[in-house]
Amino acid sequence: MVTIAVVYFSGSGHTHLMAEAIAEGIDRVTEAQSELFRITGEQIEKGRWRNDELLAKLDTVDAIIFGSPTYMGGIAAQFKAFIDAASASWFAQKWKDKIAAGFTHSGSPSGDKQGTLLYLATNAAQHSMIWVNNAEMPMQENGVNRLGSFLGVMGNTPANPNQKEALLDPGDRLTSEKFGQRIAEVTKRWNRA
Repeated sequence: MVTIAVVYFSGSGHTHLMAEAIAEGIDRVTEAQSELFRITGEQIEKGRWRNDELLAKLDTVDAIIFGSPTYMGGIAAQFKAFIDAASASWFAQKWKDKIAAGFTHSGSPSGDKQGTLLYLATNAAQHSMIWVNNAEMPMQENGVNRLGSFLGVMGNTPANPNQKEALLDPGDRLTSEKFGQRIAEVTKRWNRA
């Protein structure tokens, strides 16, 4: 059994919906189990993110999928605080050779989401992790990879300040599910090797 952590921050709920869809995709694969870990602003004390239990848990999983909304062309400050706190795991190379992947969401079709995915991939590289990309061809009829991203998965819901609840485009949801399945399969293959 492989265990895959989906660690993410979600400000208005859209990234949370993507995380849930990724977890559903993981859980469809035999001998794969997802665990969702939501980063929140309440976990930050005096500017530092603190949750030693979560960091200890991440040291034991087989793969970590990182998710953050794209704010102003980059990751959310709350998620950056988590990444900074994980430097102890980096120093000890506790995530070395774990599978890694990333996803993001923004309120505009571009929103410079590529910058967020590049940051997440760079963070994984510094941890000596193995990055898994999105392998779906772009703009499929069913909406899969409608934004044409390969480094990771991107989602987009048009910004609407009057919207009461988060929504996720059906194509973005399906892309996220397929991404979870891919990561589970790759993680199983990597662990057997």
